[in-house]
Amino acid sequence: MKRLSLPAPTRVAAVFGVVFLAGCASFSPDGGLNDVSRLTQERIGQVKPFTKESLKDGQQSATQVQTLLSAPLTPESAVQIALLNNPALKVSFAELGVSEAEFVQAGRMRNPSFSFGRVSGGGDAEIDRSVMFDIAGLLTLPTRRRIEQGRFEQAKLLTAAQAVQLAAETRRAYFMAVAAAQSVAFAEQVRGSAEASSQLADSMTKVGNWSTLDQARERAFYQDALTQLARTKHEATATREQLIRLLGLWGEQQNFVLPDRLPPLPDKPLETNNAEAQAMSQRLDMLSARRNTEATASALGLTKATGFINVFDAGYTNKSTTGLPRENGYQISLELPIFDWGGAKVARAEALYMQSVHRTTDIAVRARSEVREAYSAYRTSYDIARHYRDDVVPLRKKISDEVLLRYNGMLASVFELLADSREQLVSVNTAIETQRDFWIAETKLQSAVNGGSTNDTRTMP
Repeated sequence: MKRLSLPAPTRVAAVFGVVFLAGCASFSPDGGLNDVSRLTQERIGQVKPFTKESLKDGQQSATQVQTLLSAPLTPESAVQIALLNNPALKVSFAELGVSEAEFVQAGRMRNPSFSFGRVSGGGDAEIDRSVMFDIAGLLTLPTRRRIEQGRFEQAKLLTAAQAVQLAAETRRAYFMAVAAAQSVAFAEQVRGSAEASSQLADSMTKVGNWSTLDQARERAFYQDALTQLARTKHEATATREQLIRLLGLWGEQQNFVLPDRLPPLPDKPLETNNAEAQAMSQRLDMLSARRNTEATASALGLTKATGFINVFDAGYTNKSTTGLPRENGYQISLELPIFDWGGAKVARAEALYMQSVHRTTDIAVRARSEVREAYSAYRTSYDIARHYRDDVVPLRKKISDEVLLRYNGMLASVFELLADSREQLVSVNTAIETQRDFWIAETKLQSAVNGGSTNDTRTMP
């Protein structure tokens, strides 16, 4: 070990310079939530979906949720409750905090090490003291900080993607729950019509005005109506419970009120225009994959730079010996690349980089295809729902009116009237389903353009 005397001011300046550099990294005031809220707001239209204060202050969040639940739910209020109250989304917020901590940690130097040794014998004593600093860490600190900053930005995108996906799932569950409740009401009408028809058939069979075969058919239809009603009620319960899970509700909060019917269809459907290009620039999974590729490329450069030598410590040391003046100097610790020349680490980093490049390409291909498929489903469901609203249901009503006129003129039997009523109810129920499918398709289209998949594309090089 070579010893060299250093002036005291130089040593002090060096120490303070290192301390200053190590203290530059700090936590952000909002933990990245403002950026996540902005990204989410741009894609779902909610004003300030969440803030650090609303997430940390449980009472404030609970008050907001209760206020929203006091009125019949709308798609927008349901999404707002989910963003405030969903436990799974809060897990993503915690993961965002972990990512920020890693980013801050990357901007701080490793603590210096202090060593002390004392050897005595024959009445003499020798004392060695040294303080060592991680010079390799100091030299690579800007690069490591830049890498983790990219990963922190990527974590924001992933958290926003979780929020956007939660909004889409909530809207879908909302429309499913409203449509199911609406279908239960019509299934009750079908059951009532079938029950009346079955009872009438029994009475007419007893007096010999109805055949046993026709009586059995009416009974069978009544039994089918009971079965369908039971299934519809279960579907209403299941969809409502799915909505409850997404909203994160429990206890008395579960007694929220849904509207009686689905929202009406818009006057005209959306046009695609540049939907694919919009998806390439706005989809959060696409932006996250690009961030991952950039971070992996930086990590590859760092690995190549430190693949040969990644341990380089230097520091101040002094030695005291009985009867001799104190000796001052410096000490250097350097890793010797004898067994490991870093080739495996570089090869791994290169493979991870190519993995992220191909993953980004795959996401881009799937994103364009998903947008085209989602728009096709959107237009098809809109055309079908409008067809039922404008053509099928009015036509069924016209037929029912004609049958009623014939019944009043004693030209049609009561069974024909009941059968026609059942057919009209079936058409209305199908119209409800087509309207529900349209709103779900509209939600999927918005998700395909703005949100995308939330699969975690982070890779740790």
